[in-house]
Amino acid sequence: MLDGPGVLSPALRRNVFEGRPLGDPVADRYVETVRRHAYKVVDGTIAELRAAGWSEDQIFELSVTAAFGAASQRLEAGLHALEAATRSSAATGRVD
Repeated sequence: MLDGPGVLSPALRRNVFEGRPLGDPVADRYVETVRRHAYKVVDGTIAELRAAGWSEDQIFELSVTAAFGAASQRLEAGLHALEAATRSSAATGRVD
C-alpha cells in the first residue's frame, strides 16, 4: 500500500499514512477527517477534492491510506495499553 504502484507517490502515501500535512489544505482537511471522523465524509467533501484537482484514483488512495494509517495507529496504542496492563498485573500479582 505504501510502496507499491499507485497514482500517488510512495512519499505522499507515507505522509498520509502517518497523518503528516501534505501542503494542500483541502487534502489535509480530508485526510484528517478520514483519520478522525470518517463518518463525516459526505458527497460535498469529495466534490471539494475534485474541485481542487484531485482525481478519483488519487482520492481513493488518500482514503485507503488515511484509514489504514489511523487503524494502525489505534492498533498500536491498544497493544501498548494491553502490554502495560499485563506488566502492571504481573508486578502486583493481581489477575483481574
